[in-house]
Amino acid sequence: MLKVKSLNDTCGRKVYTETGDYFGDIEEAFVQNNKIHSWKIKSTDNSTISKMMAGAKGVIVPQPLLKAIGDIVIISKSAMSSFSEETETQEQTE
Repeated sequence: MLKVKSLNDTCGRKVYTETGDYFGDIEEAFVQNNKIHSWKIKSTDNSTISKMMAGAKGVIVPQPLLKAIGDIVIISKSAMSSFSEETETQEQTE
């Protein structure tokens, strides 16, 4: 059973991947047509985001990639692969 009563309750929650890697913290939810469209996850010093995308302040993760929301948030491992591919593409173009 989901314990979250409002979107404000999700702000600041820790986000982990399915494999247990710390990904970042929930900063904001984007709502479109009364449904959650995506989540803004901010980077922290020891998060996977900061390791993969140096200098990034955060990422936007589509709602379908979230697996569970409770005391922590769990995202799909496919989110990790899409961000690593995006980083490789940016490095190649520079």
